[in-house]
Amino acid sequence: MKKNLNIRFGGYSPPETTHSRASLFFKNSIEKDKRFKVDLFWNILDFGYRAEDLLSMVESGILTMCYFSTSYLMERVKELGIIDLPFIFRDLKHAHKNLDGKLGEMLSKKIEMETNFTVLGFWDNGFRHLSNNLHPVYEPSDCKNMKIRLQPNDIHVQTFKALKSKPVAIDLKPGMKKIQLGEVDAQENPLENTMTYNVDKYHKYITLTGHFYGARGIFCNKDFFKELSKNKQTLLKLSIRKAIEKQRKLSEKKENEVSKILKNRGIEIIKLNSKKKNNFKKEVSSIIEKAKKTLGTKIFDLIVD
Repeated sequence: MKKNLNIRFGGYSPPETTHSRASLFFKNSIEKDKRFKVDLFWNILDFGYRAEDLLSMVESGILTMCYFSTSYLMERVKELGIIDLPFIFRDLKHAHKNLDGKLGEMLSKKIEMETNFTVLGFWDNGFRHLSNNLHPVYEPSDCKNMKIRLQPNDIHVQTFKALKSKPVAIDLKPGMKKIQLGEVDAQENPLENTMTYNVDKYHKYITLTGHFYGARGIFCNKDFFKELSKNKQTLLKLSIRKAIEKQRKLSEKKENEVSKILKNRGIEIIKLNSKKKNNFKKEVSSIIEKAKKTLGTKIFDLIVD
């Protein structure tokens, strides 16, 4: 039926971001088949909604598809907590290999069991890195007693407690105020956010710790997807696959561009070799062990090198 071919795709970021650009790429790709038409809603906040409203709007069928941080579904799908664990992925290639492989397949099935979503894949939301105004960070011991602004997220707090830092879990706006006043020494974010929030005006040092990886699932209303013919389902999946590859390339390119800009602004960017990164991973290993008891060891066995 014609109404089934109209896709209303929602997001929560401005048009210039990698996620919005990949959404447009998806629209242009699938609309080459004249049976499909995509209406893009770049930023749902512009319509007076909260970002998290996207999930219920897609489940109810008001929207057809959206992308969203997997963290927001953890209460319903506890297994998604594995993505939020510290140092669970070495690098982007490792993250992609696992989210496109058995781990991603299992997580998708769990999401589909607990929600009215069909999961079409995962986009990058980048690795989070550490910035501070005290000194270069090369080893876990360099984080000792460092006051660090964190998201109000228990895993984030426990991770930096394990590094013997002093976490200050606070929302972004008051957190930025504390950074500006020097009431905290450090913060952690993807590089693009660090630059967007002007943290580089206050922090001279950035260490590419990559301690947390962020994924954004691409969710489709399950009823809509089931009503499509096999041919149209295949076309939809193929178009999203192309958009996934596009977004990941855009995201990696953007991080490299931001890194160069920050260096040109006089920021010292510290890269960690695998040995030094493993030192951080060892320091927070108790968090992984605790998660194994909560999530079970089988899910960890799905992670491949």
